[in-house]
Amino acid sequence: MQKRRLGRTDLLVSQICLGSMTWGQQNTEAEGHAQMDLAFSRGVNFIDTAELYPIPPKAETQGWTERIIGSWMKAKGNRDKVIIASKVVGRTANTWFRGDRPSKLVRADIFDAVEKSLAKLRTDYIDLYQIHWPDRDIPWGSNPTRVGAVARRADAAGAPAGETPIAETLAVFEELVKAGKIRHFGLSNESSWGITRFLAESGKGIGPRVASLQNAYNLVNRTFEVNLAEVCEREEVSLLAYSPLAQGYLTGKYDHGARPQGSRSQLFNRGQRYETPNAAEVLLEYNELARSFGMEPALFANAYVSSRPFVTANIVGATSVAQLDMALSSAEVTWTDEMQKAVDAIHQRVGNPCP
Repeated sequence: MQKRRLGRTDLLVSQICLGSMTWGQQNTEAEGHAQMDLAFSRGVNFIDTAELYPIPPKAETQGWTERIIGSWMKAKGNRDKVIIASKVVGRTANTWFRGDRPSKLVRADIFDAVEKSLAKLRTDYIDLYQIHWPDRDIPWGSNPTRVGAVARRADAAGAPAGETPIAETLAVFEELVKAGKIRHFGLSNESSWGITRFLAESGKGIGPRVASLQNAYNLVNRTFEVNLAEVCEREEVSLLAYSPLAQGYLTGKYDHGARPQGSRSQLFNRGQRYETPNAAEVLLEYNELARSFGMEPALFANAYVSSRPFVTANIVGATSVAQLDMALSSAEVTWTDEMQKAVDAIHQRVGNPCP
């Protein structure tokens, strides 16, 4: 398992990062522990979580994923061998994060989030603390293939009315670094404009420098390549790619309209990102391409993401040890020019149907 530098930091993270958002809802604590055991036996040293998790978000389950990770590290006594990434929610009307009120990216709310996460994780520090989504009014994921309207222009104070200025938010993370509560700072679901503004503010001496960007990246969503790839490469910001299997649609299990019992799509009505017009046909085409190379679609899709030169870590998720074993094996696949040309030929025709 290769280790790669996270941004400009001193952290060396495994090329496969273990995603955890099913633990506490689709997976039990014991199952979460079993996944961590397997991943770390195969050379993984990096776990991604969030105060929001598990998914789908609910008041009664919020925070359970961090608790499961915390109980595993306590049982193993291995905190010094684990690189933990967690996240604070962006602006949200959901009230269960902050004690029966909405949340936004201001000092009181960020401090509340990090203290609760530290307690659940049973640790004194978080290696990488990320903003889960922006405070700004922008499309989800921040990199759509088209927009109906451009985000409002900032006023003299640096942000439209009601929007927390980036400099104000970044200053809070500087406090957290100085207090030793977090080591490094990252973004998620962010745009090229957003990441350059965070970099500009830190360049002025406000807050820590962005180390990483966690955005969706997979065969049916390559929007990262349009603008963000150059920004991240030149600015030494690591891409932590999430949703390599497009919420399971690139495993083949949903081909031809199938909805297996117990699958995420069957359990939860949250697959709209991968149920856009023509998406089913495109997903099937990629899955059949994988089979033509003699590979399971899930192995092929994960190997594609892991092979990209601009991906620092591929965040894989699973609800079973067997699924996780296949995801981990993707790091050993030799991605060929023939595979890339075949993928690019489809992408040339269909673009990004699921941004």
